[in-house]
Amino acid sequence: MKKDIKTTNKFTKVEERSRLNKFISHNSNYSRREADTLIAEGKVRVNNKIVTDMATKVSNSDKVEIGKKIIKEDKERMYTVIVYNKPKGEIVSKSDPQGRKTIYDGLESRYKHFMSVGRLDFASEGLLLLSDSVEVVNSLMHSNLERIYKIKVNGFISPKVEQAMQQGIEIEDATKGAFKGTKIKSMTFSPFLAYDIQTNGEKTSKIKVVINEGKNRELRRFFAHFGLNVMDLKRVEYGGVSLNNLPTGKSRFLTKEEYKNLRIFLNEENDRLIK
Repeated sequence: MKKDIKTTNKFTKVEERSRLNKFISHNSNYSRREADTLIAEGKVRVNNKIVTDMATKVSNSDKVEIGKKIIKEDKERMYTVIVYNKPKGEIVSKSDPQGRKTIYDGLESRYKHFMSVGRLDFASEGLLLLSDSVEVVNSLMHSNLERIYKIKVNGFISPKVEQAMQQGIEIEDATKGAFKGTKIKSMTFSPFLAYDIQTNGEKTSKIKVVINEGKNRELRRFFAHFGLNVMDLKRVEYGGVSLNNLPTGKSRFLTKEEYKNLRIFLNEENDRLIK
């Protein structure tokens, strides 16, 4: 006797499966390398069974444990972002042929796989965002989010400098203030979003500026064009994320409010790209 086969128009959602080390690193404070070590040492269980196979894949419905701790999907975020107060004398790179100290020498080992959102040069300091998500890093790096800097220069900020900050300027030879051997010579500087001259003297002046780029030593080149050497440059805010009282050389996680704002920004960016 033939049975009727009932059908529906509902789709069955296939659960996304990812490598075990990736699942652990995205939902805990362990890096992928640390997760690999834990797996190799037999300290990870999946569905109550010890797993040592690095190729193991899991989904959100699997029970993943490290010791007595259950690793669950963080539905609010599948990435981590930290704020690092970079000191002077560290370069933003994984390694340096000249043997100089890098930010990864100053950061805790669990952040060795994190990527920086842009750079601060060797002589600059202040707020640097890092994340374990390529998408987050790229979105933030190529955004027009506000960056706020505190700058000290070795001279007087003249009306001519102020005019350039207000109206923008094109400089055909902007190699002053750049790295030696730079291939970027001419530059167009957009008007500053805002600035506040805090002290203005013949020997030194201090100014707080707001821009939405800051690449290719933009600020150092800008002031060098007017004969002003940047003595100190510190980034204190990026996209609404501030250093606050974070000590130099220390890091912190984003706050819940900062994560919320970041998710809003990323959603808006995705909507913009779709359109």
